[in-house]
Amino acid sequence: MSQLREKSLVTLKEDITSSFPFAKDLPMIFLGGITNMAGQGIFIGKSGKSYFGYHISHFRELSEDEI
Repeated sequence: MSQLREKSLVTLKEDITSSFPFAKDLPMIFLGGITNMAGQGIFIGKSGKSYFGYHISHFRELSEDEI
């Protein structure tokens, strides 16, 4: 899937090698894109902490089998 759906469970794509502060807070819920920051989104980690401003292209939706 090329575009994330709002309110879907997401994780980092396998080819992403950067370390992120939320690496241990996955999977996350994708709440949607930020209107003033094209290509970046708002996420809620499994801890309940919110993260915003991360590039949507770094994430993929979880499949039904992964949930």
